[in-house]
Amino acid sequence: MKILLIGGTGTISTAISQRLADLNHELYLLNRGNLNETLPSHIHFIKTDINNEKEAEEKLRGIEFDAVCDFIGFVKPQLERDYRLFNGRTKQFVYISSASAYNKPPRDYVINEGTSLANPYWAYSRNKIECEEYLMKMYRENGFPVTIVRPSHTYCEKSVPLGVHGKNGSWQVIKRMLEGKPVIIHGDGTSLWTMTDSRDFAKGFIGLLGNPHTIGEAFQITSDETLTWNQIYKTIADCLKVKFKPYYVSSEFLAAVSDYDFEGSLTGDKSNSVVFDNKKLKKAVPDFAASIRFEEGVGRTLEYVLSHKECQVEDPEFDSWCDKVINAMETAKKEINENI
Repeated sequence: MKILLIGGTGTISTAISQRLADLNHELYLLNRGNLNETLPSHIHFIKTDINNEKEAEEKLRGIEFDAVCDFIGFVKPQLERDYRLFNGRTKQFVYISSASAYNKPPRDYVINEGTSLANPYWAYSRNKIECEEYLMKMYRENGFPVTIVRPSHTYCEKSVPLGVHGKNGSWQVIKRMLEGKPVIIHGDGTSLWTMTDSRDFAKGFIGLLGNPHTIGEAFQITSDETLTWNQIYKTIADCLKVKFKPYYVSSEFLAAVSDYDFEGSLTGDKSNSVVFDNKKLKKAVPDFAASIRFEEGVGRTLEYVLSHKECQVEDPEFDSWCDKVINAMETAKKEINENI
């Protein structure tokens, strides 16, 4: 197939780009060119900022595609731009939305594509919902061939997936583990969650491309492995060969602190117990199976991160914040015990 990825070098999309190239599809990547050197040279790179619609239109002139996939559309005006650029130019338009768009708090811990979309806690998710609604309107009214994809917590070899971390990513939490410090886990660590390796995600995603049964439909793509947050952090500690030292803080408290905006990412997403039902995906892509267990996938990620200094972005502000939260909690516990 002749496929265009808008983006194509991110946490989710890099594995897709690599696999499509390996399968010898005619692959185009439209992006600003920052990480293209990590991908096979036979990919066609269109270097531009798609937000510069006029320049993008000039560089795309005369090219038609079997599928166009947007990994970097976050707000409705960006999808309106995509419609102007690609209506009549592609047989399929795939929009990467988010499983965080599902109803919060969930009315059922089992999540499928029929679960309602509503998230009052996270603007990111509400924007994704608005984008989905716009695209489905274009499908219903104008026949725009849209397919919606909803990933959940997907990670690659460069990103250690965690629940609570600072603005610079997960490295500071890994560093705390290596230094024997406690790490903050939201709630009591027993809520259920799903981690998906980007290589597994790529298998399901590519199976949807060029598939006539996917037009006008939404699909979630996740692993079938369900873990507690305690298991997730314990697995990471085991891979690092360090002692697991959790420090539990309620999600409500974390969401209330002013230093970091955890309301969306926790109350609107990760603090909720969810189990994803992928029957719809497996019906559309019968040979799909998420085969990479978390300990295998995160072990690979940690090996990469520990051997690549550019992935070790320190965050002393977050480190200090963790210590302050833990010390404040311990002081409060001591005062309560003394007054009982």
